[in-house]
Amino acid sequence: MAQKPSIPKGTRDFSPAEIEKRNFIVQTIQKHFKNFGFQPIETPAFENSETLMGKYGDEGDRLIFKILNSGDFISKVDDDTYNSKNSKSLTRKITDKALRYDLTVPFARYVVMHQNEIDFPFKRYQIQPVWRADRPQKGRFREFYQCDADVVGANSLLQEIEFIQLYDAVFTDLNLKKATIKLNNRKILSGIAEVIGEKHRLVDFTVALDKLDKIGKEGVVNEMLKKGISPVAIEKAQPLFSLTGTNSEQLEQLKNFLKDSKEGLRGVEDLAFILDAAAELGLISAQLTLDVTLARGLNYYTGTIFEVAPPAEISMGSIGGGGRYDDLTGIFGLKDMSGIGISFGLDRIYLVMEELGLFPDNIGRPLDVLFLNFGEQEAMASLKLIGKLRKEDVKVDIYPDSSKMQKQMKYANKRNVPFIVIIGDRELADNSFVVKNMSQGDQKTYDSKDFDGFLQDLKLFLN
Repeated sequence: MAQKPSIPKGTRDFSPAEIEKRNFIVQTIQKHFKNFGFQPIETPAFENSETLMGKYGDEGDRLIFKILNSGDFISKVDDDTYNSKNSKSLTRKITDKALRYDLTVPFARYVVMHQNEIDFPFKRYQIQPVWRADRPQKGRFREFYQCDADVVGANSLLQEIEFIQLYDAVFTDLNLKKATIKLNNRKILSGIAEVIGEKHRLVDFTVALDKLDKIGKEGVVNEMLKKGISPVAIEKAQPLFSLTGTNSEQLEQLKNFLKDSKEGLRGVEDLAFILDAAAELGLISAQLTLDVTLARGLNYYTGTIFEVAPPAEISMGSIGGGGRYDDLTGIFGLKDMSGIGISFGLDRIYLVMEELGLFPDNIGRPLDVLFLNFGEQEAMASLKLIGKLRKEDVKVDIYPDSSKMQKQMKYANKRNVPFIVIIGDRELADNSFVVKNMSQGDQKTYDSKDFDGFLQDLKLFLN
């Protein structure tokens, strides 16, 4: 008995209609990447393990997919390491490559390797799949695409403002209005850790804080306690869980809380500049809000942090995020190269748009016109018209076999083809063709010489 086929958990097959919708999102994002001056690059699906490991914190490292070495890799492991059953020691012996976890660290590696070919500041975009050994759930997959834009070699906060405008432009164009762009600053988080007396546990503090929207305040407090953060420190941080008022009012409260931290106050100043500039320039449809509990658990962020939430009526995780990293390339030997980047979550954006019914009606329609096939001569006459239509970017095909009309019509209905063209004996004799509107049920006969008239009517309907 044949084995029933399956695919790994957290991965998916995509139908033609789904691919069309995904391409619609990607093309929209790509258009705005180009409009904002970003250039495309690509990097390999897998990197050397040393490139990735240690760049995402302990939790991130655990989610990296390792690739086993080729050949009889076990024979190269010494007995002591093998018998110790220590996964970390054994891993170093049997794998030296891994699937990329995100696009940012590979990008930093790219910049260092190609620094003599790059004109700085360098603005790049990258749209490729990444892999994470995460627990699959709604909106969270083990294989998914990221759509990233980064700038390296620029310290100016104008970049932060441009990224806010980029998010706003893309989501407006996708008709995904009322998305919320959340802002925080890693300097503020460092300042908070300093003020509450837990500066040495900054990573533990931010990783726990970043889970507030997932596990709630009580869950965050429990996780902090497990990480060794004192109850006194947690009590000092309590006001941060309930900041209220406008962005400006929250900044004032934060400024007062961080009055004894120089680094924290620098973060407040950065956010004040960004928020003031964004307010002056205005946004089209997105909302901009300060969120001091936003941490994003990636160790390489050093300044502004972004996260984008879908419209409030949708229960979904973030659909975008990013931040500033002052020295990401430093881990590969290129010091003092500041950068900032954001990412669009393609798969989650797709799910949100599907739930809200935001895809245009013609997305996913594989054909505009199908020619029926009634024989060799009729097919040749059809192919002449088909060639003209394809030159006009009309999606058109001919049924491959001279089958019964009922069978061909059933095929057209299943594929939701809006128009069929009939060229039979009578039409050959009259030098004409019949066009049937499948949704309205009416049909019209055109003279073969009146191709332009047919094309005009067709495009008027399709557009």
